[in-house]
Amino acid sequence: MSAQAHVIEETLDAAELEYERPREGAYLVKLPGKHKLATMTWLIVGEYSLHVEAFFCRQPDENHAEFYRFLLEKNGRMYGVGFALDQVGDVHLTGRVSLDSVSPEEIDRLLGCVLTYSDDNFDKALELGFKSSIQREWDWRVKRGESLANLQAFASFADPEHR
Repeated sequence: MSAQAHVIEETLDAAELEYERPREGAYLVKLPGKHKLATMTWLIVGEYSLHVEAFFCRQPDENHAEFYRFLLEKNGRMYGVGFALDQVGDVHLTGRVSLDSVSPEEIDRLLGCVLTYSDDNFDKALELGFKSSIQREWDWRVKRGESLANLQAFASFADPEHR
């Protein structure tokens, strides 16, 4: 096990975070949130750097320009990771740091940033890119008498009383 992998494992264990190690030097960490219930985050020790990546949300259904502008404006104020797109247009938080910087404090800082950026921006991103879908889901649940509990964050635009 590399020194960096050892630091990562000790840090994750000390923080009592759930994680899997599917292969040597690769960790899939579950970061529990408030708005986004969990942000699954990869920490992958490479030859020269530590790669950090977390899925944020799928590609938007609508309002693409405003959705991407919102995320790009955030990138300039972010530490360690930034919003990026994969080949199909889904949004991830990605970053790389030098292996020399891998320490318990830096791992904690990076995971804290991933969680903050994911959790704090999730509701607004969904409103911008999926508003119509969320409104249809709200209406469908009301019609069927289903729970609206996990849609309450979107009541300001999904509930017909607020539209």
